[in-house]
Amino acid sequence: MKKTIFVDFDGTITKVDTCAAMVEAFAAEGWKEINEKWERKELSTQECANRTFQLFRAGIDDIAGLMEKMEIDHFFKQFLSVCREKGYKVFVLSDGYDFCIEAVFKKYDIEALYYANKMVYDQGFKIECSHFNESCGNCGTCKTKLMTALKEQGSQAVYIGDGYSDTCPAMHADVVFAKGDLYNYCLEKGIKTIRYETFADILAYIA
Repeated sequence: MKKTIFVDFDGTITKVDTCAAMVEAFAAEGWKEINEKWERKELSTQECANRTFQLFRAGIDDIAGLMEKMEIDHFFKQFLSVCREKGYKVFVLSDGYDFCIEAVFKKYDIEALYYANKMVYDQGFKIECSHFNESCGNCGTCKTKLMTALKEQGSQAVYIGDGYSDTCPAMHADVVFAKGDLYNYCLEKGIKTIRYETFADILAYIA
């Protein structure tokens, strides 16, 4: 069966969450309380990010330097190659920031279609959410809406993720690969899922 594959970015393609790395490196005190409200869905991604950005003590060059230190899953590029050989479309869906994705993809010479929030810098940071779902309002980038729109007709929707923003699309995918908070969520909700540690585990399924 043909597959359309959707992949989270932070903590899935990257070894660590780039958004969390930015906050830990550059935000003043108070960000943990903001993040906890986001996890409880009391704040949208856009509200959470923009409040947190107000605590930042950094410029765009500082963010770029941090992204240079980010590492990806050792097997991700091989995973992309196998998907292309088999004709499977791969889309990266992120509730993080385009600047981070582009910096990491450039570092590792990766070409992949992605959808994410736009990070804007003008004497301070903010995000713009062009893939927002007004009927829900939680995530800046509605992965479920994108997955529905991008899924190739007659194909199997495969979702790969690890965190809170992956919980909704996981409920709508045909096959789910999960780790971290997403895996625990799937267990709690009775969502059939395949646990993975690296993309080597997923390669065995794809191949």
